[in-house]
Order: sequence, then C-alpha cells, then structure tokens
Amino acid sequence: MRVTPCQAALAGAILLNLLLLLCVWRGPGGSPPSCRVPRGVPGVTVLLRDFEDFENDLAGTARSFASLPAPVLVAAEVAPYPPVPLPAGVRLLPLRPVADRPPVHPELHIHTRHVALVPDGTRAIPGLLERMRDALEGGRGDTRLVVAPVGTPPLRCLELQLEPRAWTARYGTGDRGVCGAVEGPAVLLLRTRDLFALPFPLARPVPTAIFIQAALRGWGLRVVQEAFPAPRRPPISPHGRWKAESLGENRQRRLMRDLGIKREVLADGGERWYGCTKETARCFGTVHARTPQYLLAGRWTPPCCLRALRETARHVVEALEAAGVRYWLEGGSLLGAARLGDIIPWDYDVDLGIYREDLGKCRWLAAAAAGELVEDTEGFLWEKAAEGDFYRVHYSRSNRLHVDLWPFYPRGGVMTKDTWLGHPQDVEFPESFLRPRVPMAFAGFTAMAPNDARAFLELKFGPGAIENPQYPNP
Repeated sequence: MRVTPCQAALAGAILLNLLLLLCVWRGPGGSPPSCRVPRGVPGVTVLLRDFEDFENDLAGTARSFASLPAPVLVAAEVAPYPPVPLPAGVRLLPLRPVADRPPVHPELHIHTRHVALVPDGTRAIPGLLERMRDALEGGRGDTRLVVAPVGTPPLRCLELQLEPRAWTARYGTGDRGVCGAVEGPAVLLLRTRDLFALPFPLARPVPTAIFIQAALRGWGLRVVQEAFPAPRRPPISPHGRWKAESLGENRQRRLMRDLGIKREVLADGGERWYGCTKETARCFGTVHARTPQYLLAGRWTPPCCLRALRETARHVVEALEAAGVRYWLEGGSLLGAARLGDIIPWDYDVDLGIYREDLGKCRWLAAAAAGELVEDTEGFLWEKAAEGDFYRVHYSRSNRLHVDLWPFYPRGGVMTKDTWLGHPQDVEFPESFLRPRVPMAFAGFTAMAPNDARAFLELKFGPGAIENPQYPNP
C-alpha cells in the first residue's frame, strides 16, 4: 500500500501529539523517567533528610532555603507526623514503598548537578551554597565532598581509616589537617551523580553514612570555614531528648550493619561495638567446609565475635583450672597463640584438649556428659556436641560462638580420642607433649599448652606452620 505525503504528515503529527501527552501526564508515580528534565541543570538542590518528626525546625529550615530561591526536597520514610506545614514549592518525597503505588526514586526528582544535604535547624546564606559548589569544582581531583559548619562552634576535623577486612572504622584527631570526617552539625555538598552512585545515599545518620562511604571510595573532603546560621530554638523537652537519643542509637546500629562495621574506634580512644552480645545471635551463618561465609567475602572474623570468643575461652579455662581439669590449647588456637598470642584473625572458634578421665571433676562438663544442656552461673551454655564425643561451651543460649573441648586419653604413650572429624591436623600425638604442660599467652590471659608448641604444630599442620599462615580451607 502506498503512503501519500499527506498521510505520512498526519501520522507524524499524531505520533508527536501522543509523545507530548505522555510527557505531560502525571500518574500516581509521577512522570515517566524518560520525560523528566535531564540531570545536569546548573544549581544546587537542597535535600532535608536528618530531622525528627517531633520538636523539629523543618518548616523554618525549608522556608529559609526556598527563599534563595533553590529547589528544596524533604525526604522521609513517611510524611512527618505531626504534620509539618511546608512552604509552597517544597516537595515531600516519601521513601517507604507503598503496596498500591509505584516506588519513589529520589534520584529522579533532583535535576541539578549538585545537591546539599542540610540538617534540621539551619538557615540559608545567599551565595554560600554556590561558594561550596565552586570549592568542590575548583578543588583537587579527588575532592568529591565539601562541608560547611552550622552554627558558631567550629567543626572538629577527624581522620577516618576504614579496615573492611576487620569490620572496623577508626577515627583520629586530624592533626595533619586531613579530614575524612567532621564532628558537629554541617551542610554536606556533593555532585548529584556521586550521591546516587552510593549504595546507601540517604541512610541516616546522614553525615556518618556519607563519610564512611566516601572514605571507602577514597573521596577527598574539603571543609569551608564560612558557617550557616543556626536559629534560636526553645530547648528540647526531656522526653523529646530521650526519644531522639533512642531513635539515633537505633539508626546508628542499623547503618553500621548495612555498612559492614562492627567496631568503631573513636578519636578519644573509646570504642563502640555493634552486634555479638549475649542477647544477639551469632553474627555469621553456617560454616561450610571449615570456611565461614565472610572469608569468601574477603573479610576476617568480626571483631565483636573475636571479643566474645576471648571472653568465652577465658571463662572456660578458669572453670577447668578451678576444677582441676587438665587441658591444653589445641589446633588452630595453639597456632594463634604461637603466632600472635591471640586467636587467629579469621578463626571462628577456640579448641582445647582435655584429659577424658578429668570430665567428672567439672560439674558443668559432667552435666553435659550426662546429656544435659546446662547454663552456668554466668550465662555460658555447656553441652555435648551432636557431631560426636566432644563438648561445646557457647557464649550464651542465643549467641552460639563457642569453645570446643576435645577429650583425649592415653593409649601406649599416645594421646587419642574417639571422635575424628577428618581435619588434616586432627591426629594422635605422643603424651610426652603434655608432660609437662606449659603456660602460654593467649587471647589476653594465660592458658596451658604443649611443652614444645613448634614440634606439636608441625606434627599436626606440617613444617613451617607458624611462619606460613593459611586460611582453614585455602
């Protein structure tokens, strides 16, 4: 069929009208992404994210920055309650998905090249956001984040060193003038594409989330000295303060879980720990082929797990010594003691050998040998292992980090046992290694060990075992 020029022109006009209608239509989820204004428009979008639903200054902060004028967005899981009267032009982005609506993608609502994350209780200064933007674009090549203080107290510059393999974030005082993070209320400005390239772009608390993710990527941080004003506000009520602190602690724990941080070492030398308490479950899953999942992810045993293992090992050793049970460091635990004086950084349990004839001397072991699951006076759980004739002492009923107790007995001058799990190092050895046993530093205390640790370990692991570290299943 031939198409005349008039028919072609008519078809083109119809198609163009359909495209125009599609781009101006607003459904429940807003415009189709392909019709949105492309990101890259000069300017700075102000994003309000760090605020509480109660006793906030959200309306005043939004009004101040909307007067610049600048695009202002409020991002929250749900609309604040009590309701906040936002000024005209300020848009609310509810982040929590709702079953009967398409999901909201915040990155599709920001069209400027730069975005400023502004804390609650901040007032705008004309031109300061633009000066921060110029500092970002005029900085050295690795500068991806610019920070300005809010209020009169100066920001405290902190060094930030991340040790992903050890699940640890370390803060220093920043004496060399190199900031990886700052302490104090601040406005954070970065390129929009950088913000939404992060896996947790709007996680709270916002500054901590951004600083850690930036440090993982080697992004440079620049601090400008000019400050945004903070308004005079009535003091927060005692109930409001308690509520804010409680919510803040929960957010911090959730953020650290998402970022893979189990331990923060603070600039003053203090520490904050996340996970691995007696009330929590063990912070890693099933161990398969002697390899925990975190090893495959390039990490070592979480430091809170190591701390719990040290505490459990000390408790078990004290109980055995008080009861007169002869024990010694076994396997990888002896290897860690000889190599480091501690648990090997990627180990996930502690192994002790004991004389089988001494089982009845310790009431907790005797109860476990009789088939009881018994919790001692300090909350450690003793049981007979399901895999065979040996015993486990767990950190708690909930947290199954544990010490394994292997009962050996002498036969013709050789120490043997009844359960063998097929580990290459799980072999018989001469009893002469235990006559006498000798003290050895381990995990912050002193434990008993074979009298020739090197020969004992090379019998079990092969020559050079101490000098040549290997993962349990290389």
